[in-house]
Amino acid sequence: MNVEIRADSIHISGYVNVVKRESRPVITSRGKVIEMIEERAFQRALEKADNIPMTLDHNSNRVLAQTNDSTLELYEDNIGLRAEAVITDEEAVNGAKNGKLKGWSFGMKKIVDSIEERADKLPLRTVKDFVLDHVTLVMNRNPVYASTSIELRADDEIEMEVRANETEINIKNMVETPKKPDLTQYKNRINNLKVGK
Repeated sequence: MNVEIRADSIHISGYVNVVKRESRPVITSRGKVIEMIEERAFQRALEKADNIPMTLDHNSNRVLAQTNDSTLELYEDNIGLRAEAVITDEEAVNGAKNGKLKGWSFGMKKIVDSIEERADKLPLRTVKDFVLDHVTLVMNRNPVYASTSIELRADDEIEMEVRANETEINIKNMVETPKKPDLTQYKNRINNLKVGK
């Protein structure tokens, strides 16, 4: 994740998740597996979505940016799901300035997958299709790679799976810190004048 700190905002870019890469072991409704997201699955999820919000710590009440107002751009390239956002939320900006950002995470539901049993290894779960519910900036929580929760929305139970991405955080401060002027020359002149008395 790359973070550029500006006067009253931060510009964040990086990969939320990499496709075709095996995960650490995760617990799912289908048991403990190694997971891999199929290439183009994120692209299909993006094409189906009207709006995808970027939240803070998976809190749906803390929307930092979203695709429908162009404060968040999401796309899948040959590496994975890439995100770019300009965030003006004061808590998130201060968190970036204080080095508290921990990475990305995302939530998905209505997952279509396949399981491949493997000898002497955990089964491989290939996620082929899903609804991308949100991406999130992790700051106040430790990013848990995988968890599953049941949410009640409009009287329907929806199983939501959350994934985190281990990422290196690169912070670049774009706000210039005023430099103290070098007064050595003037101090020397004053001292020379004092000595000359």
